[in-house]
Amino acid sequence: MKKNTLSPLQDTTRRRFIATAGVVAAGAAIAGAPAILRAQTPPIRIGYWPVAAGLPFYAAVEAGYFKEAGLEVQAIKFAGAQQVMEAMLAGRADGSANGTGAGNLAIGEIAQPGLFKIFATNPSNAKYVLDEFLVPKDSPVKSIAELKGKKVASGPGIQNVTLAKTVLERAGATGATVVELPIGQHVASLAAGQVDAAYTLEPTGTVGRMNNTTRVLEAGVIAKYILGDPMAPWHGGAAALTTEFIKKHPEVARKYIAAYARGIELVRSKPDQARAYLKGYTAIEGSLTNEVPLAAYMLYNEFKPSDIAYFQKFYDLFVEKGVFSQRIVVDNLIYKG
Repeated sequence: MKKNTLSPLQDTTRRRFIATAGVVAAGAAIAGAPAILRAQTPPIRIGYWPVAAGLPFYAAVEAGYFKEAGLEVQAIKFAGAQQVMEAMLAGRADGSANGTGAGNLAIGEIAQPGLFKIFATNPSNAKYVLDEFLVPKDSPVKSIAELKGKKVASGPGIQNVTLAKTVLERAGATGATVVELPIGQHVASLAAGQVDAAYTLEPTGTVGRMNNTTRVLEAGVIAKYILGDPMAPWHGGAAALTTEFIKKHPEVARKYIAAYARGIELVRSKPDQARAYLKGYTAIEGSLTNEVPLAAYMLYNEFKPSDIAYFQKFYDLFVEKGVFSQRIVVDNLIYKG
């Protein structure tokens, strides 16, 4: 058999063709691969629970802000804020969405110092409503003080229970019993007469009001009874990233926070448009989304000394109640950019 021979010029051309073909094939393979492979960025696993305060996160996911930043964000739903924190501790979540209890996060910080950094909070009060006490629509109860000896539901987790008990105590409702219930069961439990009242978070109050089964007894209770001023900012929920994720992927973390900030800006500037994104993440959807009161939002670079002071007062309550084994310094937990 005759052996084929190539001139030096032909051989060089052949080699270039093979090399070029390989690059094209590889490029085609990458182009057809998932975006996460093309961008070489890790998936960002964010825990949330179905409360209205998580709206900026829901909006950033659904409006495509994260995708536009080249990020793959996985929204992971949990029954309560405590489960979000536990997932972060176990390495099953890289962060939390707004609405995740800041007190729950602090417990994770005590268990594993340096666990996370907060880059946004959702301060609420009597104007920007998140927290509230509900009673059945026809209940004769007119004030929290009248819940003496009554059975009161709270959301799951140590933050909700501690706050519910403290508000009841400071409002004069001695002897009340607090029981933990998933937030999605609060309205049904009130309607069925299983509990006399509930310390809960929006959109629960809106759900009960719209289906004509419950009414708001008092809103903005944490600012009033815990912080001492109905208009004080209660930084009860926080969006955070684990310190490990920030250190491993600093640029990805910056892109994520910037895209998340777009979600906050949408809520601030176009709340009616943003409200639509409550659907699928909370118990509210359709025209009912227009009825939900919205919390305020504060980014890490917007904190004033007074905000840090009120945030610290909130954390110090948990030291006073023996929930925290040590004092947590809020300023150390804030993301610095």
